[in-house]
Amino acid sequence: MSVHAVSSFNCMFIWFLAGSSRNVRVPEETAQRMLQKLRGKSEFTVAVTLKQEQLNSGVFLSIHRAEQRYLELESSGQKSEVRLHFQTKGQQTHTEIFPYTLADNQWHKVSVAISASHVTLYVDCNRIYERVVAVPLMDIPEDASFWIGQRNSAHGLFKGVMQDVQILVMPQGYITQCPDLNRTCPTCNDFHGLVQKIMELQDILAKTSSKLLLAEERMNGLDNCYCERTCSVKGVTYREDQAWTDGCKNCTCTNGTVQCETIVCPPLECPDGSVPAYVAGECCKKCQLDFSLGFKGHDFCAEGNTCMEHSDCVNLDAGASCSCKEGFRSLRPDNAYCEDIDECAEGKHYCRENTMCVNTPGSFMCICHTGYIRIDDYSCTEHDECVSGQHNCDENALCFNTVGGHSCSCKPGYTGNGTICKALCDGLCLNGGSCVSPNTCVCTQGFTGQRCETDIDECSEGFVECDSHATCVNLPGWYHCECRDGYHDNGMFTANGESCEDIDECKVGRSTCANDTICFNLDGGYDCRCPHGHNCTGDCIHDNKVKHNGQIWVLDNDRCSVCSCQMGQVMCRRMVCDCENPTVDLFCCPECDPRLSSQCLHQNGLLTYASGDTWTENCQQCQCLQGEVDCWPLSCPPADCDFTLVPEGECCARCVSDPCQAHSVRNDITKTCEDEHGITRFSGSSWLKHGTECTLCQCKNGHICCSVDPMCL
Repeated sequence: MSVHAVSSFNCMFIWFLAGSSRNVRVPEETAQRMLQKLRGKSEFTVAVTLKQEQLNSGVFLSIHRAEQRYLELESSGQKSEVRLHFQTKGQQTHTEIFPYTLADNQWHKVSVAISASHVTLYVDCNRIYERVVAVPLMDIPEDASFWIGQRNSAHGLFKGVMQDVQILVMPQGYITQCPDLNRTCPTCNDFHGLVQKIMELQDILAKTSSKLLLAEERMNGLDNCYCERTCSVKGVTYREDQAWTDGCKNCTCTNGTVQCETIVCPPLECPDGSVPAYVAGECCKKCQLDFSLGFKGHDFCAEGNTCMEHSDCVNLDAGASCSCKEGFRSLRPDNAYCEDIDECAEGKHYCRENTMCVNTPGSFMCICHTGYIRIDDYSCTEHDECVSGQHNCDENALCFNTVGGHSCSCKPGYTGNGTICKALCDGLCLNGGSCVSPNTCVCTQGFTGQRCETDIDECSEGFVECDSHATCVNLPGWYHCECRDGYHDNGMFTANGESCEDIDECKVGRSTCANDTICFNLDGGYDCRCPHGHNCTGDCIHDNKVKHNGQIWVLDNDRCSVCSCQMGQVMCRRMVCDCENPTVDLFCCPECDPRLSSQCLHQNGLLTYASGDTWTENCQQCQCLQGEVDCWPLSCPPADCDFTLVPEGECCARCVSDPCQAHSVRNDITKTCEDEHGITRFSGSSWLKHGTECTLCQCKNGHICCSVDPMCL
């Protein structure tokens, strides 16, 4: 392996990349500075000048963490395509594929410009492709890795020469690589930003209107109001500076606060025939006539008494007397006014261990500590949550009782913190399978095997019945009915291939009949017929060249395919591999390659594949070819509908009828929604529901879908 870097003032580099033992990772400080500029942006350009070895499949640059690729650009020489990987809303990984050959050992200038939902590929300053895609989400975490010329230390190794690798966070950054391509029009991001501003203004207008309406209602109610701070005591409201007597206290309302002072009674001297006595409603004694004679057995309490709250009236021979209730003490000598005794604070309680004393009016309560249960009114004992079932341990965990609580530990064969335990399997469950119990994988639909490593061939197993114009094609995890040669889909896609109709090769110019024959269309094909009375050659026209009847040749752009001319028709097939033949072409027959250097390592580092082997990983089809791994997204059947979702554990979108279940929406700007304020919302826009902080609503083609964010509550 050889890696050399030449640095210039503007921090451009030249990288000569070869071999498989390298670690070209951007230094931490430089990576953080670049990722900070890129984070949250929706308009930027990736530019690079390169010369890639033929048939090499390698990564130009990769920003990722674990399996999440936030931004990655790669070129596949095996598939002749350029791939752009990025994250979209909801942390969904999106791959945009551009069919183009860069791995031709020639110098190329390559720019991929992203502007909101618009992606453009430039090669050698020529605009090759323009696409509308899901808006990339550059929500890049700080611990993301930034690599050049490889995805990591083992995969996606670029072979060749790269220089001037740049990420330009600016509109139409490709003009720095191709200055003659002047910017003349606003970018897609400019328009997207304007639409976002309009949506934000809609939300601000709705919130402001609501606040103004509420403020107006309050103002109308305050027109005739005088703001005054009052005091509320025992259900009675007192105004500012108002005074009143509360038992033996004089109280005043001052700035909304009650202030009280104890009444001091003056010395009292009564004339003969009278005695000092308390009068109902009075705090101090008054001189009263002495009626103590002749009233024995009389109910003085019934005639009225001075006993207040928490004090009981008691009849005596000479009159009524007051006695504080149990749990209360007197505030004055006659026991008319009494206050609660705080048994907890004064230590006058009987609460035992494992309890906490709580004062109540006239008494107290003994409350059990957390993790304990009551024995009687004054004592508690430890509560065994494990026995009672009142624990939070996972069903695959063991519960251990502890003082004041319990602990959980996962059973053998499971891992976790005890409250959540997941099964452990010997190795990983592949292809989306789930480990449900020790060494037991439950496979997703379309896979089987102990570790879900085997794809179910739905076609050969007879699970699928395609239309006569279609053939069943097995794919990893699923299948689809593909139109046979000579047929094409009429645009009304059906899963079983009923939408396949005949191609008129004669009409569309796809026949290979030579000029001395006449093309006749057949169901699923065509025939080259010689006019009556003529002697035809049976030659063919292929790539605008004449091929003689019976001639055999190898395709210029595919050395693994052999074609022949048979009475005006060109027949092509893949070369048959004979691994016993010492001259077999290993490029066309990778399965015949016995060299250890041609083997590949699986992404998990646990499995080894021979050249020619294929497998699936994270909704990608991967293949080992002469020691190099190339992966591309699984092909999915078209979902021709407005609302789609990708079921958990699957890779392809399915149509759904309920818009609120959909993960993706084919937005129609002509279909709008009206929110609770009567404001028109565009399809795709979202807003917080009025009067809530955690309910988010979204307009999906005229349908309003609202959901509560549990992380907000």
